[in-house]
Amino acid sequence: LLEDIVKKGDVVLLVTPIDSSAPKGRMILPQVQMTREVLDRDCVCCTVKETELEYVLKDKGIKPDLVITDSQVFDFVNRTIPADIPLTSFSVLLARLKGNFEAYLKGTPYLDKLKDGDKVLMLESCTHQPTCEDIGRVKLPNWIRKYTGRDLSFEAVSGLDRIKTPLTEYAMVIQCGGCVATAKQIRSRLLPALENNIPVSNYGLCIAYIHGIFSRAVDVFK
Repeated sequence: LLEDIVKKGDVVLLVTPIDSSAPKGRMILPQVQMTREVLDRDCVCCTVKETELEYVLKDKGIKPDLVITDSQVFDFVNRTIPADIPLTSFSVLLARLKGNFEAYLKGTPYLDKLKDGDKVLMLESCTHQPTCEDIGRVKLPNWIRKYTGRDLSFEAVSGLDRIKTPLTEYAMVIQCGGCVATAKQIRSRLLPALENNIPVSNYGLCIAYIHGIFSRAVDVFK
């Protein structure tokens, strides 16, 4: 996950909002995986809610070497932390690890080409119970509609369920981070779309693009 990004002794700050979609009494899998990854690389791991971010940076004077945020607060975190601190998200890091990252980078700007009536397929690897604040079914579709100003329809497919609608009917396919899936499963899931020249992206990359922080979110890999 963090290969070639951090070195021993680096301070890594994880920003983990807790809203109604968060499971009670535990962290979600990407946060757990990232915490272990940071510790395994002999780095210092700090975890905060987005509401405590400014306090940690200014009052406590902590300047992390890397900030990793939940994508849904990407915009807020980007505006809060200094520009010289590297920033990315859990979803973007998972996209690099498990997805066809180059295809994601190429496909994400297609958001600017979506037209009225286009249908977008949202692929979720897990089968969690959706809530009113669900990122893939509510928040991200609404952000995309607002960003594009287009009348778009979104269809979500969970787990490894068969995609019933012919892929050629979709203008774009957007995959979640895939924390519960293997890299092979994610890549196999996206292959038919790529074979049909349908642009593909990832939740985190789309959110970064919409909020104008796409370049910053992927600069950590350069």
